[in-house]
Order: sequence, then structure tokens, then C-alpha cells
Amino acid sequence: MKSITIPRPTADATTNLALDTISIGKQALIFVNTKPSAEKEAEEIAKKSKKRSPDLMALAEDVRNALSKPTKQCERLAWCVERGIAFHHAGLASKQKDIVEEAFRSGNISIICSTPTLAAGLDLPAYRAIIKDLKRYGGSFGMTSIPVLEYLQMAGRAGRPKFDTKGEAICIAKSDSEKNDIYFKYVTGEPEAIYSKLAVEPVLRTYLLSLISTGFVSTDDQIMEFFSKTFWAHQFHDMAELSAIIAKTLRMLEEWGFLESTMGKVTSGFISADEIQTQSYKATQLGRRVSELYLDPYTAHHFCTGIKKCKAVELNEVSFLQLVSGTLEMRPALTVRTKEYDLLQEKSALVQPYLLHNEPSLYDSDYDEFLESLKCTILLSEWIDEKDEQFLLETYNVRPGELRAKLEVANWLLFGVGELARIMGHQEILKHVNKTKMRLKYGVKEELLALLKLEGVGRVRSRKLFHAGLKDLGVLRDCDLTTLSQLVGPSLAASIKQQLGVEVGIVPRGTRKGQLSLKKY
Repeated sequence: MKSITIPRPTADATTNLALDTISIGKQALIFVNTKPSAEKEAEEIAKKSKKRSPDLMALAEDVRNALSKPTKQCERLAWCVERGIAFHHAGLASKQKDIVEEAFRSGNISIICSTPTLAAGLDLPAYRAIIKDLKRYGGSFGMTSIPVLEYLQMAGRAGRPKFDTKGEAICIAKSDSEKNDIYFKYVTGEPEAIYSKLAVEPVLRTYLLSLISTGFVSTDDQIMEFFSKTFWAHQFHDMAELSAIIAKTLRMLEEWGFLESTMGKVTSGFISADEIQTQSYKATQLGRRVSELYLDPYTAHHFCTGIKKCKAVELNEVSFLQLVSGTLEMRPALTVRTKEYDLLQEKSALVQPYLLHNEPSLYDSDYDEFLESLKCTILLSEWIDEKDEQFLLETYNVRPGELRAKLEVANWLLFGVGELARIMGHQEILKHVNKTKMRLKYGVKEELLALLKLEGVGRVRSRKLFHAGLKDLGVLRDCDLTTLSQLVGPSLAASIKQQLGVEVGIVPRGTRKGQLSLKKY
């Protein structure tokens, strides 16, 4: 192992490596295991960084204004960026991630402290990959070592060919014993074997329905022939067991109403057609739509069960938010902190009349999963009641980037609910589903939906118009253009009037209604 000497201006090895990287005019990615750790590490390095420039000040302002109302996380990231340091994780808004990545590529940002998500798929000019954490929390297993493959992925970010002729991957060890363990496990160790994901139930049932729905396969023989040529079969070897797993999945899809089967005679091969029969399958209309929507059939069955229960429940937005929050697609699930248990149980009692899937017993094995889905339901419910990102961060420990990811998936799933309801003949719930989608998209109360039909009017402006008494399109149409301009600006005011079929002239400069400034007297 080659030995290098790093100056030690601080007591922290990671900070010293980061400062040395900056001093030699290079860049580094620092990998840690959690989002809070990424933020804290970036702050500690930023405190020692002397890097300042007008470009960094401009970048910090862009980061701060990436959301309509900056959160404490936005302010924290902006403070770090002003000093040429950043953090990066799934909790950042997409715009903030883009700003950080582009600033790193341009050289304005020297250090990014990140969770392992940055290790995959991004080609960045990092001279050093500093891997601080080689363990992560593994649930009931406590802290566990990361796989060798993950180490290689992070180490591989250093010295990318288009940016550098060499790179350094550095792990932080606290003792000689730990250094030796790291060397033999990760540096000289063999990466883990790669296993086919086709055996995972959600993947298998999704692909099986897709193959039948598109007509690629239709009989038992064709299905087995197809799967016998996959990497899964190559690893599995036991075709009899493989056949049993596929048969079980086919029965499940048929029970859920996504497939229908018939018995038919074999018309080819060396065996007489009178002697053997084979099962053939075709997708139902519902099954085809599930496949087209890329829904896990288990999720679709969950939706169908909820839709059938709609007539027995007092429907509102919570009904459909809960329906989508309990799906595999909404994972990773929100962690329920100990202090949240009592709050969620209180909320559960309040929303019981609206739920399309009943709360399990406190002693059931899936009760914790129910609480996680309920937390997601309440989070989304708070969003459509116009709570801002800072409130949701402080109350539910959900960062803006995580919130946006949940909103996007929930909107897609709600579209799926509407499509399945239409096929099942439950058109009466479509207005509820569509209203929930609109409120979720913009994060507004129902009273603002009419104003959101206007292009250029979003969450903040619609609330501003509503507070000014402009509560519907008719009142907006009759509103004086000058008054409207004072609220939303001349350009948008003119656009609103045109959308409402009103011809407008030019708003005179300096014209306004109401109280004038003291300088006018």
C-alpha cells in the first residue's frame, strides 16, 4: 500500500482530506451512510473552507430559491455552497441536485458530501472518492458492512478517464486493525455474485402478465420455454421448482381477474393431440390495462379491492391517499419515529370512516406497515391542505426531495386507480380521484381548484387571488385589470384576462388603486 502524508489542521480525518484536496486544486466526493451525516459533514468542511467567489454567491442564491419558500435545508445548503462545499442526497429538490452537480462539473464546487446514491450513473470530475462509512443500519441486524460491489461503485467515481489520468479512493479507518480489515475485505476482496431479480415476486408477476398481455406467450409450454432461457433459470437449475413458482404466480393472476385460462389440445410435437392437453392464457381487459400502466399486479389487486369498497365508505381525498400510500411503489416507506406513534394512532381514529382498507389489529404482523402507510397518507393530506415544505420537514422529518418523489409516484398511482375504476364500471368515483390528483399536484385546498385552471397560476398565486376576494373565474373576468396587475404582475394579469376571453390594453405605468406611498404627496 502506498503511503501519503496529509496535513492535519483539524482533528477530523475527513475534513483534513477535503481541505488537502482543495489546496491541490482538485475535487472530491465524500460518501457517508445517511442524509443527516452528509449535511453535517458538508457543514464541518465548509466552516474551514476559505473558498469564496461571486459565482458561488450566485449559485447559493439559486439553491436558496429552488423552492417557492426556502426551507432550513435550503438555507443550510446555500451556506455551504457559498464556501464551495455541498451535500447531495435524495432529500434535495431536483433543481438543487442539478445545480450542485453542474457546479461540481464546472469546478465551482470542490467537495460534495453524499449518500451512496451519487455513486451510480453520474460521471463527475472527482480526483478523490473518500469513503467515510463502510457500515450502514440494517434494521434488525444493526450496523452491517456494505457489499464489496457498493464499495467498488463508490471507489470507481475517482479519476474518471475524461477528467483525470489517475484518482484516489480513500477509506477512513480508526485503527490499524480496522485498516487491515478494510484492505482485505474491500481492496483485495472478491465482489459478490450477481443474482437475477426475476425471482422477486413483484418482478415475476409483472413480467409474466406483460408477456401474456402482449401475446408473446400464451401456453404453459411457451411460458416455460421462455423462462428456461433466462439468467434466472441458468442460476436456478431446478426447472421443476421453477415451474411450480410460475404456476403459483399464474394462479394468483387468474384469481385476481387479470388472466383467464382455457384447456386446449397440443397440436404439435411427437405426442398425439388426443393424448395430452395444455393450458393457455390470455389477459382480461383489466389485466391488459394493468400491464400497460406498469403496475405491480399485487398493487392493482389492492386498488380493485378498495374500489369495490367505495360505496360502503364516506369518500374524500384521504380515502384515495390511503389507497396509494400502502403500495410497494411508494417505498421506501416513511420511518415512524417513537414519538409519532401516539399522534398517528390519534389520526387513525379520525380518518377511519374514510379508509378503503381497514386498520389491522395492533398485534398483527402488518400493523407497523399500516402505520408507515398512514404516516404517508397524513403527510400527503397535510400537503393538499397547503402546509409548506418547512412544516412537513419539521413535523414529519420528510425533506423536500423525498416529498416530491412521493407526490410524483402518488399522482401516477392515482391515475391508475382512475383507469381501473373506469374498466370496473365505477365511474362514480372518478370525480373524487381526479379532484385528489389535482389537489396533490398543486398542494391546495379544494377552494382553489377553479383558479388553477388558468395557465401561469399555481399554488401561491391562486391563494393570493383567493385572499383578495377573486375566488372564481367569473369574478376574475370582471376584475379591473389594474387591480389584477397589482396582485400578479402586468404580464400574468393580461394573460389571465385573455384566457378568460377579455381583450386587454396596456396597463399604464405607475397606475394603481388603493393607498399610495408617502412620496406621492
